[in-house]
Order: sequence, then structure tokens, then C-alpha cells
Amino acid sequence: MGSISPWHLLLVFLVVVVVFGSKRLPDTARALGKSMRILKSETAAMKNDGGKTGSETSAPGDGGTAPRTIQAAPGDTESSRPVEEPKRTSQG
Repeated sequence: MGSISPWHLLLVFLVVVVVFGSKRLPDTARALGKSMRILKSETAAMKNDGGKTGSETSAPGDGGTAPRTIQAAPGDTESSRPVEEPKRTSQG
């Protein structure tokens, strides 16, 4: 009696559908997937914290790096645009 049967899983699924509603489930699943990707990338970055990353090997202002872009929400192609990096000026 200690194992999870398919009926238990079906009951949990039905409770989730009733609580969140069928219209919010895709958005909830998408947000969960995005959170998992962020968590995975952050843990990988923590593991590589001692080593050099690709951004540290190039000198600033050498022009060899591509401009960063802001990623749009899924299905939103209008708001994806390049990010203007602040210009560094040397004074002295």
C-alpha cells in the first residue's frame, strides 16, 4: 500500500486542473520549464566559477563580441531588440 498507483496520479492531476484551471496550465508549465532552465544554467555557472568564461578572455572594446539581445516572451516577436551597451570612456 506504500506505492503510488495510477489512480493516485490521476487524482493529483484532476486536483491540479481544478485548482489552476485548464487555461492557466500551459502558462504554468511554461513558467516551470523556464525556471528549471534558469536553475540549470545558474548551477552550471557556479560549477565553472573557478575557471575562465568566454566573456573574460576577450578584451573590452575589441569589437569581437556580438551584441546581446533581450529575449521576447514565447510568441512575442515584436519586443525582441538589441541591447545598447554603455560606452566606456577613458578619462585621464
